Amino acid sequence: MGKGPGLYTDIGKKARDLLYKDYQSDQKFTITTYSPTGVAITSTGIKKGQLFLADVNTQLKKKNITTDIKVDTNSNLSTTITLDEPAPGLKTIFSFKVPDQRSGKFEAQYLHEHVGISSSIGLTANPVVNFSGVIGSNSLALGTDVSFDTKSGNFTKYNAGFSFSNADLVASLTLNDKGDSLNASYYHIVNPLTNSAVGAEVTHSFSTNVNTITVGTQHAVDPLTTVKARVNNSGKVSALIQHEWRPKSFLTVSGEVDSKAIDKTAKVGLSLALKP
Repeated sequence: MGKGPGLYTDIGKKARDLLYKDYQSDQKFTITTYSPTGVAITSTGIKKGQLFLADVNTQLKKKNITTDIKVDTNSNLSTTITLDEPAPGLKTIFSFKVPDQRSGKFEAQYLHEHVGISSSIGLTANPVVNFSGVIGSNSLALGTDVSFDTKSGNFTKYNAGFSFSNADLVASLTLNDKGDSLNASYYHIVNPLTNSAVGAEVTHSFSTNVNTITVGTQHAVDPLTTVKARVNNSGKVSALIQHEWRPKSFLTVSGEVDSKAIDKTAKVGLSLALKP
């Protein structure tokens, strides 16, 4: 566990990663290469049905400044500049997209032993302002996340969350969607030597009175191969296997079956990440 409570996005992250990270129903290919000067170039292609999307991302690092430049098939140019530790515990992020003139955003993050703060503002005449804050420690954390639209004068988001952690267990409770949904998640390390863990997430919607339950597990077959599986109360069963066939190069195959469908429709995704 890290020092301090972290940021609001860290609340429930362990369970989310276990249940949703790396699952892919589309065909995805990613390859990353590094130049002798340390410049990283990542090319990604995704096929969704008959639609093919691609982008190329270039990352440059110089001292504590990281610049990411991405170009996609729709001729959008996205740039993110991150300044790490201009002061102890502080990180600043500036991002914008061309030709979208309203996409500019400035974000500042501050991490302390008992506080984690993140605030962002859109670089427009009437920006959306977001603030999230967490207080506590690496064992107990309580936080909130709000967004305010200065143009309409309304709060567009207000969430709150609580997290408890120890060496092998992480539990969280969050109130989302302006108080309309309650989410509880649980992550437990069964065997750290084999990276075996189980997790669960329960979401209740007050407006529809619908509950969504998802449970999952992961296990390292060997130091280079990990398998994961999950199932929810809608009858959808998913599984994946990920193999690191060379350092920082991963091959991931995942699939999903709707056990309640009459024809047992299945979706299979393939993700290949190459990072020489």
